[in-house]
Amino acid sequence: MRLTDLSKGATALVERVEDIHATDPIAQRLRDLGFVAGEPVRVVARAPWGADPLLVQIGSTRFALRRAEAQRVSVTTNGEPAQ
Repeated sequence: MRLTDLSKGATALVERVEDIHATDPIAQRLRDLGFVAGEPVRVVARAPWGADPLLVQIGSTRFALRRAEAQRVSVTTNGEPAQ
């Protein structure tokens, strides 16, 4: 499952951030911000009309992510594997 698939208020655990290529700066930046395996993440809000950006929370920090960025984050809910 992708971070973009979570509904508003839903909490999940980060599984991984997918790299598009070997030196993907966006994927590395997401990991630097805390999107690492095992971290709880919550969708706080979605923008209307296409849900871009998403407001997500990792720990006590909130980030506004573009839909394309959030799509790179694989998450799991209730121990269910990502699809």
